[in-house]
Amino acid sequence: MTIIQQADFIQSIADALQYISYYHPSDYIQALGEAYKLEQSPAAKDAMAQILTNSRLCAEGKRPLCQDTGIVVCFVKVGMNVRFESQDDVEGLTLEEMVNEGVRRAYLLPDNKLRASVVIDPAGKRTNTKDNTPAVTHVEMVRGNTVEVSIAAKGGGSENKSKLVMLNPNDSIVDWVLEMVPQMGAGWCPPGMLGIGIGGTAEKAMLLAKESLMAPIDMHTLKANGASNRLEELRLEIYEKVNNLGIGAQGLGGLTTVLDVKILDYPTHAASLPVAIIPNCAATRHVHFELDGSGVAELTPPDLSTYPDVHWQASPNAKRVNLNVVTKADTATWQAGETLLLSGKLLTGRDAAHKRIANMLAKGEQLPVDFKGRFIYYVGPVDAVRDEAVGPAGPTTATRMDDYTEMMLNTGLLGSIGKAERGDEALAVMKNHQSVYLMAVGGAAYLVSKAIKKSRVVAFADLGMEAIYEFEVLDMPVTVAVTATGEAVHKTAPLLWLK
Repeated sequence: MTIIQQADFIQSIADALQYISYYHPSDYIQALGEAYKLEQSPAAKDAMAQILTNSRLCAEGKRPLCQDTGIVVCFVKVGMNVRFESQDDVEGLTLEEMVNEGVRRAYLLPDNKLRASVVIDPAGKRTNTKDNTPAVTHVEMVRGNTVEVSIAAKGGGSENKSKLVMLNPNDSIVDWVLEMVPQMGAGWCPPGMLGIGIGGTAEKAMLLAKESLMAPIDMHTLKANGASNRLEELRLEIYEKVNNLGIGAQGLGGLTTVLDVKILDYPTHAASLPVAIIPNCAATRHVHFELDGSGVAELTPPDLSTYPDVHWQASPNAKRVNLNVVTKADTATWQAGETLLLSGKLLTGRDAAHKRIANMLAKGEQLPVDFKGRFIYYVGPVDAVRDEAVGPAGPTTATRMDDYTEMMLNTGLLGSIGKAERGDEALAVMKNHQSVYLMAVGGAAYLVSKAIKKSRVVAFADLGMEAIYEFEVLDMPVTVAVTATGEAVHKTAPLLWLK
């Protein structure tokens, strides 16, 4: 019988979550570095450079890779010869309670406080728990005398693109995947991984897809050695055909959309073929550790000397824009795919702020902020530490604000900044208002935050990270994703690279 102290388990969970908040898995960095070398799309190559540079900065500064520090997903395999012990006089915690205590410690650590994104009462008031608990914990009893933990922090942008289908037994899995991936858009922040679960029941397929993402990237080895079974054949076929779609990094068109495809399967009913897809974003936060009763898990930091020698710098052809004096006449000249460097004052706002603005306007109330002639950045930043103006502050998925586009542009707003594509209705509204949409790179949150020199809350302080901030930025890099005439890069670029 192995005795594992609850305190060791809790601290290991906390340490692991801090670790994955700022260290990419080395296999991801190496795979992205190889994809960067081969990429021919200038826009996609620039996005990859930002992600790789951001990764190095986060590893050195021990700050989050992404402002969305995720909802925690934990797979725990407990050996049947293991017993947990508490040194306190009080009754010991359940395993899920131990995981949640580790999450609480990790997300509230003062030196690297992580953004709390979890809300309770999801169909009602959606109140933030303030410490990112509870985690989603899956427990399995196995043979042995150790405890194995695979833990991840899953961002909302990628999680929201999950897909499930109940196919007929003779339907093509590959055809369904190729139909779904373009529908997922770029909100999941490619290049990343696709996790696929096949078989079991509906909920089992989803669980298989999620668990498959915990495995290391090994597509380069699989391609070199060739497939040895049907699942490996599927992995290779889906990998090649998804990348041939031309979606590319951040949906900007290019050669690499996925770095790997992972598949787990399980026996299923003779009448069924459940298939699930869950993408993993450019943050790809996960780690595995084992406890044997000897103490807290040891997690070895990556060797930064093995990182690709990529250091992003703004293109000398980038256009500098002063947000304090920019006009609609200026924005009308911006070209699709053009790189801009923004300086000046920038407002922020995302889901909760937009909903509150809508409620105030419906009641005829005066808004606390004047949006006329301004740009709004869809972001929920991490709290600042030390001498930071703000913590990592990458963009959130812009399509969630599509329903509010007409309302916001009627306030005199010039344009918006976010991540990924916009929906057709929002594009029509923006074209009618001759408004522009700019895209920042998802997965480069710390790099983006370096351009933010001052930050203050100007409205809705009670919403926490969803409050309206005013940022003062200097040379913040963005790409013109939708022009004043309605040209949308996320529609045109993938079609070009598909050809």
